Amino acid sequence: MKHRQLLTGNAAAAWGARLADVDYIPAFPITPQTEIIELLAQWAADGTIPARFVTMDSEHSMFTAAGAAAATGARVFTATSSQGLLYGFEVLYTIAGWRVPLVVVNVSRALASPITLEADHNDILSARDSGFLQIHTETCQEILDTILMAYRLAEDQRVMLPVLVNLDGFTLSFTREPVDLPTAAAVAEFLPPYQPPHAFIRGDAPMAQGAAVLGGAAYSYFRYQQHLAQENALTVHQEIAAEFAARFGRHYGLVEPFQLDDAEYVLVMSNAFATKGKAMVERWRACGVKVGLLRLRVLRPFPAAAIAAALTGRKAVAVIDQNLAPGLGGITYQEIAAALYGSHACPPLVNVVGGLGGKDISEGEFAAVLVALQQAAAGEQVLGPWLLYTKPEQERMRTLLKIAGKEVLA
Repeated sequence: MKHRQLLTGNAAAAWGARLADVDYIPAFPITPQTEIIELLAQWAADGTIPARFVTMDSEHSMFTAAGAAAATGARVFTATSSQGLLYGFEVLYTIAGWRVPLVVVNVSRALASPITLEADHNDILSARDSGFLQIHTETCQEILDTILMAYRLAEDQRVMLPVLVNLDGFTLSFTREPVDLPTAAAVAEFLPPYQPPHAFIRGDAPMAQGAAVLGGAAYSYFRYQQHLAQENALTVHQEIAAEFAARFGRHYGLVEPFQLDDAEYVLVMSNAFATKGKAMVERWRACGVKVGLLRLRVLRPFPAAAIAAALTGRKAVAVIDQNLAPGLGGITYQEIAAALYGSHACPPLVNVVGGLGGKDISEGEFAAVLVALQQAAAGEQVLGPWLLYTKPEQERMRTLLKIAGKEVLA
């Protein structure tokens, strides 16, 4: 039997850790993640959960403690955000190199400087080459479900890598949505207690318990093993997603297609702002324009084949990045362009950067993106990166766009 509650995104993340029956929670507060550890601290203090909760002196210490505890065979959870993720950045590579499974929730917040407390994805995407798997969520329900799936993925012997689960600060972290809470018994059947599979974690091989200085050949071997484990995770994730759907009735793929079957134009988005994109797709569909959306969910490993299969043959595709690599443009745009390179039916790609620092993407700006898609499909050059941020441009596009003789915007 399931129980439904109205939860914030942060509370859903805390419930995910609670239902996963974690053993150890090293923590350090940072806005807008703090609610997660406040709930877990309360539950640990009143005996609701048996986990050991410890407040550390910094994110660097927090990640070090998390990795070390996971290396002993404990099931570990922690959370961070923005500058906190960067403060502990050195340790991410170490943890992934240890091949220890744990789950970290990152509540995305734009990086300084200047400073804002609202979301964009430069924090989480800065960690994309650390060796951690990355899964990006859109809803409060998906946050909870993804944490449970992430432990199964991390602890699978074909993977044995830590996982970053991302949710948007403020946009989702403090948004309340109805969430179905599975029973602890049902979760225990899906996610049994963690059994460390290899000698490094069990302690059977004392010589393996210290850091070793290796030559280039041996180092290359271990790094390549990380890469192979990431590739394995693509298949393992699909298996876990199928089992999760069978048990709980909700399916999560590597990517999520929305109205893509007959779509001529496609928006590519991720995280909570994809909900706004879906609303615009439905509005355009009501006006007879065949637009769809592809939501990026698993970012590491990068599901290049799934993305190419979804986008190949479209008239035009706009990648809306809620991030900016200065001097280059949108980050996922570059990776999607690489995934499509060489395709016999590669669509024109439009490089759009929007939602930086949590800035809303207006209906007018979405309309401008659709104009750009139509121009690109007609063979016109659409220069990028195209940054959505000016109010005059929004208002200008509101008065410009008509589709099929109908006003698309109020």
